[in-house]
Amino acid sequence: MESTLRVLLVDAGTAFYRVNRYKVGEFFGPVDLGLHLSGRHNSLNFGTGLFCGSIFPGSNRMIFSGFSPSWGGFYISSMGGAGLVFDNLGINMVSLVGKAATPSVLVLNRVHGEEVQVSVHPVDVQKIWGEGRGGVYSLMDYVFERWGGEYPSDPRILTAGPAALYTDSGGICSVPIRKGELTFVDTWAGRGGLGSKMAREHGIVAVIYGGSYVDEDFRNRTVADEWFQGRFKMRMAAKDMEATTKYRFDPKFGTGGTFGVNYTTLKGRMLSFNYRSIFWSEPERLALHKRLVVDHYLKQFNEETIEPKQQKNCGEPCAAVCKKLNGPYKKDYEPYQTMGPLCGVFDQRAAELLNHHADMLGYDAISIGGVLSWLMECLVEGILTPEECGVTALPRWDVENFDVVEDSMHNARIGVALLDALTSEHPVLDLSEGARKLGRHLSREKGMKVLDPFVYVAFGRKGWMVPNQYWASGPLSPMAIMGKYYMHYGSDFIPPRLLGNMNAERFKHELVLDNLGICRFHRGWAEELGPQFVGELFGVKDAFMERISKTATRINSRNASVFWESERNMDFIFAFLKRHRDVEGNTSEELAHWIARFEENKREAALEFWYEIHKGIHEKLAEFL
Repeated sequence: MESTLRVLLVDAGTAFYRVNRYKVGEFFGPVDLGLHLSGRHNSLNFGTGLFCGSIFPGSNRMIFSGFSPSWGGFYISSMGGAGLVFDNLGINMVSLVGKAATPSVLVLNRVHGEEVQVSVHPVDVQKIWGEGRGGVYSLMDYVFERWGGEYPSDPRILTAGPAALYTDSGGICSVPIRKGELTFVDTWAGRGGLGSKMAREHGIVAVIYGGSYVDEDFRNRTVADEWFQGRFKMRMAAKDMEATTKYRFDPKFGTGGTFGVNYTTLKGRMLSFNYRSIFWSEPERLALHKRLVVDHYLKQFNEETIEPKQQKNCGEPCAAVCKKLNGPYKKDYEPYQTMGPLCGVFDQRAAELLNHHADMLGYDAISIGGVLSWLMECLVEGILTPEECGVTALPRWDVENFDVVEDSMHNARIGVALLDALTSEHPVLDLSEGARKLGRHLSREKGMKVLDPFVYVAFGRKGWMVPNQYWASGPLSPMAIMGKYYMHYGSDFIPPRLLGNMNAERFKHELVLDNLGICRFHRGWAEELGPQFVGELFGVKDAFMERISKTATRINSRNASVFWESERNMDFIFAFLKRHRDVEGNTSEELAHWIARFEENKREAALEFWYEIHKGIHEKLAEFL
């Protein structure tokens, strides 16, 4: 196998390019090398890990990195399966610098033994976005029709939508192309707004790539099975099937995928109506979960998706088949949570309408879902008027009399109208510099009552991120990268100092996966065996783990986390603690201490809690350790 990482450095403004080589051992993959290049060039980087194209399941993930326009710091986002076609370019990474004068398409092709062909083509992207299927999908159709025929085999296309130009939270969309046809299996590098970086900072709204270059990838199944047998007493395929059970079909719950398993198990921990459910009693939360989710939202999913086995993979052969579909609609937990129950939507038709519209516009679905639920609460409470938000009606959030079909669709249509009002050159509410800055601007006019219902993690002066959709203290931690699973997100109560320690350890484990370009759905074996494989094939296992630790500390050295700015964040933690005592029956002295502190002075207790997590993080990620 190659002992160097090959990086194609492309200037989007001139289409000039060169290939730089970095020795394996000094750098190992798209995260540590991406951090290095971002610091040097402020580039957008996308590429694959050392095992892309190999026999290892889940090893064809494409990893994006750069300084995020929404988060404000270095960020890592990943996309399933897109690395398999990228491997045909015979390189490990593209590092994009400079800016095209007008919105353009980057075309990368490599035929046989020739070098990579690079060209940049201006397009009338506003016209294209407004045609056909709209947004990212119309642009994908256009790019495939215009350049797809130049490739010896099916290429892959990355596209951004209007959200990437008009907001800081635009994602990057792609779908597998099979037998000359674009599929409906959306894959996204959504978190972090790196689509906004691609479009606004580099002028690139789409990338098409592919080729026929063949390199030597590890394909020895016998040797791989020996490694798996040595650790797990199972062959590789059997262990991977076990590790990906949740994402395929879990017989314990009679469902599968993140949507099915999470909504089956969350019960009283489910978040709804912009987190207002945290203030309810446990019986009220359970009743809502049973009536609106188990008996309807989840029931629809199981009948329409799980039973007929509407499931695909992301573009690589993988046993997880985690892409759960209903026709053209892909069902993942977090987007269908933020633009589902969090917005007062509990019906699949309504959720499909709202999620698809956000996807078409090219948003990071989780972040925009959190923004929509916040604005909806402001409308419900009369903090903002429909005219101020560009809509003509108020959301229906009457929980007791909620009509699961009619009210869900009503709320979804308001969400669509909000999206359209937010995503234009002259928006009703300006998200060009992010929802946190918008909230701060509105609070100057209307007071903190407008910002207090907004649940987000703050970073630096403008950085923000809607947290992962789990009622736990980990997703609101002051980590250097938030919004991904780079922290402990379990629902158990953990003393905050220890939680910080556990966050730091989780951070390193996730960096192992992303730096190897391996999907975290395979973490049941990849976290442990991945570094061993590096050692076996490149002879540098210890150096790999040392680099992971250094990368973690270097990312953390830029940690500009800001204490929770909205009261809802503090209530989120306070209610979480009380639920552990009152519902889970936790009688620990530590828990009782924190509840008493919150009851005495909520803000002071929240500040102490936040700082204890912060201390725990730095204990484990200090540069000198």
